[in-house]
Amino acid sequence: MSNFSYQNQTLHAESVAITELVATYDSPLYIYSKAEIETNWYTFNDAFGDHPHLVCFAVKANSNLAVLNVLAKIGSGFDVVSRGELERVLAAGGKADRCVFSGVANTIDEIERALEVGIRCFNVESSSELDRIEQVASRLNVQAPVSIRVNPDVDAKTHPYISTGLKENKFGVDIDDAVNLYQKANDSEHLNVQGLDCHIGSQITDVSPFLDALDKVLALVSQLQSKGIEIAHLDLGGGIGIKYDDEQTIDIATYVSSVLDKVGDLEIILEPGRAIVGNAGVFVTKVEFLKQNSEHSFAIIDGAMNDLLRPAFYNAYHKVLPVNENTKGIDANWDLVGPICETGDFLAKNRKLSLSEGDFLAFMSAGAYGFTMSSNYNSRPRVAEVMVSNNTHTLVRERETIQDLFNKECIIND
Repeated sequence: MSNFSYQNQTLHAESVAITELVATYDSPLYIYSKAEIETNWYTFNDAFGDHPHLVCFAVKANSNLAVLNVLAKIGSGFDVVSRGELERVLAAGGKADRCVFSGVANTIDEIERALEVGIRCFNVESSSELDRIEQVASRLNVQAPVSIRVNPDVDAKTHPYISTGLKENKFGVDIDDAVNLYQKANDSEHLNVQGLDCHIGSQITDVSPFLDALDKVLALVSQLQSKGIEIAHLDLGGGIGIKYDDEQTIDIATYVSSVLDKVGDLEIILEPGRAIVGNAGVFVTKVEFLKQNSEHSFAIIDGAMNDLLRPAFYNAYHKVLPVNENTKGIDANWDLVGPICETGDFLAKNRKLSLSEGDFLAFMSAGAYGFTMSSNYNSRPRVAEVMVSNNTHTLVRERETIQDLFNKECIIND
């Protein structure tokens, strides 16, 4: 994370001191590095060279309009899973013909809107969804571009909540049933078979599950071609992991090269999310109180599980750095806990830190599945988001107010 580093003992985002950002925007606070987002996207894009490809950012990872706009300006495609995500992409300057529409329960409204704006392709999850898309396309008298998401039954060796490529997972069509579904789509005058989609999970740090899935997918492509069904692109999904702690991660260029060695002239679509924005963001909180007993040392911070859910939900690890390197605090192994009334409201456990009340802490690698998974639990307003570019910073989402919490509610007058 070269764009988050210490300068004169103060943690900086690019060239801006994080102390300046919390003084300006308060805490808790999400901070994103524009340079890091761009660099990470280009790492994927440039690895393909001249091979036909499209790098579609997975909007679910971070849907802030400023983040999407940064990516749209450099030519990114987008992977969306709801009408809301599609509308965000369009509002941010993204183009529908560079969007793939995934999702396991797309509604008639979502399908209509996607066809209206000229979506690149639907990644179809079931026979029933294919029927629904065909019915909508028939009523609108258009052809809907489709790709079938197949489930290759490959173990991604990741957290079970983010494993998506096993038969026990809800995603996709059993690879053994896919031929019949493709034949059905190919025979329809209102469906246009474009590609084949596969996504096996998230935060994957070993390339072998990807290549195992690719081999199964390519065998299916050959089977389809023997039946006269042509596949123009392979959508290999996302899921490439990042370094949260000391994980061995996948080298993007090596991974892409391994894929290109196998696929011939087929266009490749990838859907990275975490790998583009994860290490491009940090979550900053303030130490409100320190509390120690005979068993534990607790640092009670102003950030909580409603702001950064991953530790409570996945038992996920985020490295924690002091914004100001502090050698005068209380040295202990601290549990960093929030103010929410849940024992599970923790952001980190057993971290060796020197802390004082009033210190600011940065939870690193928080750019993906951070704000997008936040909530108003305990009637807590959601936090602000800031984008840094070199020595400038911009508020890209205002902190919610207490009034925002109930602006759209009403009291029944008897």
